[in-house]
Amino acid sequence: PSSRIVNTLVISRVLPRSTPRLPCHSFCSARPSEAARDGAVSDWSASRFPFLYSKSHRAPRSAMLLRGLGWLLLVALVHLALCAEDYYKVLGVDKQASEKQLKSAYRQLSKKFHPDKNPGDETAHEKFVQVSEAYDILSNSETRQIYDRYGHDGVKQHRQGGGGGGQQHDPFDLFSRFFGGHGHFGKSSREPRGHNVEVRVEIALRDFYNGATTEFQWDKQHICETCEGSGSADGKVDTCGVCGGRGVRIVKQQLAPGMFQQMQMRCDACGGRGQTIKHKCPACQGARVERKPTTVSLKIERGAARDSRTVYENEADQSPDWIAGDLIVTLSEKAPVAAENPDGVDGVFFRRKGDDLYWTEVLSLREAWMGDWTRNLTHLDTHVVRLSRPRGHVVHPGHVETLPGEGMPRWHEDGESVYHSTEFGNLYVTYEVVLPDQMEPAMEKDFWALWEKWRAKKGVDLHKDSGRPDGPASAAPGRDEL
Repeated sequence: PSSRIVNTLVISRVLPRSTPRLPCHSFCSARPSEAARDGAVSDWSASRFPFLYSKSHRAPRSAMLLRGLGWLLLVALVHLALCAEDYYKVLGVDKQASEKQLKSAYRQLSKKFHPDKNPGDETAHEKFVQVSEAYDILSNSETRQIYDRYGHDGVKQHRQGGGGGGQQHDPFDLFSRFFGGHGHFGKSSREPRGHNVEVRVEIALRDFYNGATTEFQWDKQHICETCEGSGSADGKVDTCGVCGGRGVRIVKQQLAPGMFQQMQMRCDACGGRGQTIKHKCPACQGARVERKPTTVSLKIERGAARDSRTVYENEADQSPDWIAGDLIVTLSEKAPVAAENPDGVDGVFFRRKGDDLYWTEVLSLREAWMGDWTRNLTHLDTHVVRLSRPRGHVVHPGHVETLPGEGMPRWHEDGESVYHSTEFGNLYVTYEVVLPDQMEPAMEKDFWALWEKWRAKKGVDLHKDSGRPDGPASAAPGRDEL
């Protein structure tokens, strides 16, 4: 009886008073059937939420749910399509790219965006992962066909279904398998590092002042694209039968009766590579590398110093036997060519020393003595610097005038200089006076009269003015007078 009372109290608290109850007494020992309880609850729910149970609302509600789920699925598919970048675009090739073109693209991009070459750059790391994933898919003929037909989802389902084992893609493992050694640059790599190559490029003074982007060519050693560095026309490489693939052979030499010496020498049959080629590549003749002119883009910072260096990491000579060294470009100032500068600008008169510029201005005798002249000096960036003297202002030969803020821009490690006067050196103008070879008689007479008039006004004596003594020179004392 106590359990019946508790059940009755619980039901009365859960269901409101208006809830239909089963036709039984509170203390009846017979329990309601499950069908009866479900019917009672259904009737109560229908009375509270009629739109869920009416036939007029049931069909529109299911249609709305299906329509909403369809829109959500469509948005998700569009989002995935936009987020997943096309693998061909990642590698910078078209859909008809050959296996050789895919390898070449991966070789360049993986080195460019490798995290060891871009420490702390998350964008480069993400790009490295994308490039590795794209090459991993497109280098396999089966996954490439699936990707071409079904896209990213098809490749994902293929790998989850057993194709590729559903393993997580490791870009460093792919890099290691492609280049050999470990998946990182530096000391941990098994491959030796090639020598650095230094190239000197001549730049005009105008480009040092303004900054510029130019190109230069140099004869670079590349891995043969025809045989992909194997040296074989058919791609087959055999183990050397002389050294057994070791690249060296042991030579025994007799020094004396019963005395022998063993020496290790490089195998002449394979050249120390441990491999031989029957059919040599027609492009490289089995050398695996070839030299050809290579164009490099070079950026000159505004105000860069002479003999400054720009380093291109891993852009030196290539070889299958080593990781390429660095290409080091040194800037030097190019000697001006009159044909390229008909106006006499760009080093013909400008000279550089550190952050300062030097200019020589030539004046006539009249300009140096009487003044009243103006010269417009065209600077290296074509802005005009005015040089002038008022009338009556004399310029002495060899006089140096300093113009602050008209020198070279001061280059900074953190980027280009700010264009204001404190960020520039000085311009030093040296004046030279050109005297006539001879004077006409009339001009000489007028000039002498003017000179005499000026001396008389100033009270200048000719002898004193010229440094001549007033009296006869005294004789030098003899030796006996000392």
